[in-house]
Amino acid sequence: MNSTGSQSADVVCLVDDDASIRRSITRMLEFNGVKVCAFGEPEVFLAYLSANVVRLAILDIRMEPMTGFELRAHLCTRSPQTRVIFITAQEDETAELMAKQAGAYAFFMKPFDANEFLPTVHRALEHSQADGSAYENQED
Repeated sequence: MNSTGSQSADVVCLVDDDASIRRSITRMLEFNGVKVCAFGEPEVFLAYLSANVVRLAILDIRMEPMTGFELRAHLCTRSPQTRVIFITAQEDETAELMAKQAGAYAFFMKPFDANEFLPTVHRALEHSQADGSAYENQED
C-alpha cells in the first residue's frame, strides 16, 4: 500500500494487539468496501500517523504498552480531526463512559454485530470533516 498522506485519507486505521481480531475486522471492512491499514502496536500506528492523514481510527482499549485511551490522547495532539471508534472485549461499564469522555465517535463490545458496526464506520467517515467528535451511543 502506498502511504502518502493524500491517498491514506480514505483508509480506516485499526489498532488492536490481537492478530485474529485484526484479521477478522479487516476482512469485514474490506469486504464492505472500506480500505484498512491494521496495526498490532500503537507506536507503529503513531509513526504512520506522523506521515499520513487518518480520518478514522478504530482502537482497542486494552493494549500494551499503551492503552487505547492513551493512544487517543496522542491522537488529540497530533491529529485532532481523526474520529475514533473504541472497541473492547472486556465488559466494563466504566470503559464506555471513559470512551465518551475521551471524545469517541462510538464504542463497541467485541464481538459486535456487523450490521451495527459497518454503518457506524461509514457515518464516522462521512462526518470526519465536521468539527467536534459527536459520540454515538451503541445501545441495543
